Amino acid sequence: MDEATVKLLCPECDKNWQTTVNDLPASQKNFHCPNCHATRRLAEFMQTDRDLETLQQFE
Repeated sequence: MDEATVKLLCPECDKNWQTTVNDLPASQKNFHCPNCHATRRLAEFMQTDRDLETLQQFE
């Protein structure tokens, strides 16, 4: 079975990338941008509502 992936977009530096949901904390936890180190709730990094829904399915 393929791993589910989500697209992320930093609201501060506009870095975008894709990662598996297994590599991420819960959507309400703090997350740090690997580029600029901005800290926000992970849900704020989701590129689309569908990405957020995908992440929440695995919480």
